[in-house]
Amino acid sequence: MINQQIYLHYNFTGKLDHRDTGGLSPGTGDPTTVVLLVVCCCVIVLENLTVLVAIWRNHRFHNRMYYFIGNLALCDLLAGVAYLVNQLLSGEKTFELSTTMWFVREGSTFVPLSASVLSLLAIAIERHLTMIKMRPYDTKKNYRVFLLIGICWVIAISLGALPILGWNCLDNLPDCSIIFPLYTKKYLAFCITLLMVLLVAITVLYVRIYVLVKSSSQKVSKHSTSEHAMALLRTVTIVVGVLIACWMPIFVLLLVDVAFAKGCPVLYRADWFIAVAVLNSAMNPVIYTLASREMRRAFLGLACGACRGGKASAGDSGNRRSLEPSRSRSRSWSSQNNPNQPSSRPSQVEEEQGTDTADSDVLAVADGATPAPQEISK
Repeated sequence: MINQQIYLHYNFTGKLDHRDTGGLSPGTGDPTTVVLLVVCCCVIVLENLTVLVAIWRNHRFHNRMYYFIGNLALCDLLAGVAYLVNQLLSGEKTFELSTTMWFVREGSTFVPLSASVLSLLAIAIERHLTMIKMRPYDTKKNYRVFLLIGICWVIAISLGALPILGWNCLDNLPDCSIIFPLYTKKYLAFCITLLMVLLVAITVLYVRIYVLVKSSSQKVSKHSTSEHAMALLRTVTIVVGVLIACWMPIFVLLLVDVAFAKGCPVLYRADWFIAVAVLNSAMNPVIYTLASREMRRAFLGLACGACRGGKASAGDSGNRRSLEPSRSRSRSWSSQNNPNQPSSRPSQVEEEQGTDTADSDVLAVADGATPAPQEISK
């Protein structure tokens, strides 16, 4: 049975006229497109599910940063599932939905995507605070992490629920969006503004992280810092670049939708722009987890069916890294107590130790991890 209210809005916005002229959703087109969409969504789900399992099974990852990354993986996993379900319920099935189910269909995709962006902001804030405070984590204060994660979800769910709670255009057809025929343009403008502010904040924080790390490295040693600075710059560029590349197209399209009335053909192909934004959920696991050496080992352990071996490898790596400052201190102690060593040797060792500590901090942030307590300069 056709829902006359949904049919009326699709007809008024012109979406019905473009359904037979190439304006179909990617999930309702030819079989090749359908298979491609299903494969992409499955990749998103498997990637992020692997991240969650790796974090859960490896106690080394039970810290603030990886809690945030785990939440990001959960957001992206749900985004992949929701987008697949959204497309399976598109096409002719759209008119068989109740008005409430239509809002649930669209909101279920918007909520995890917005939660994903909020999680990216939380990760950027955590990294920035780590670089400012430069002190070990207090595991007793992890409740703050879960509080922030909870706030991210509350905000995302609230934004997604606004249309079903009444901020829609059911009684005002001229104010309806073309891309989302039951959404009011004012609601879309509000969401665009909020998400753009989040993107700008994320960009500013990562630029600030790069400036802090580069300046702190130069204070410790003016030699051999360019390599690590460039590594961090590449990481920041990838993080910000991928985020902007995936989200900017849909932002621009929504701005066009808000600013102009019917008549712009590109507005009837919005599903492909939304698909690019969802693609960010496939890129996040690569950027935020596989960039970490420990997480790569955990991934390999899970892929090979040798989880215990993956844990041992990650643990051995952590032990080796934690012993490096001790070795430096041992060399410093021996040089101070060996009369055959030149008197300038202790200061050289201390300088090398400080350089190694700063470099390890740079690498920790560049890898998407937080510095271990042994690696943090006092």
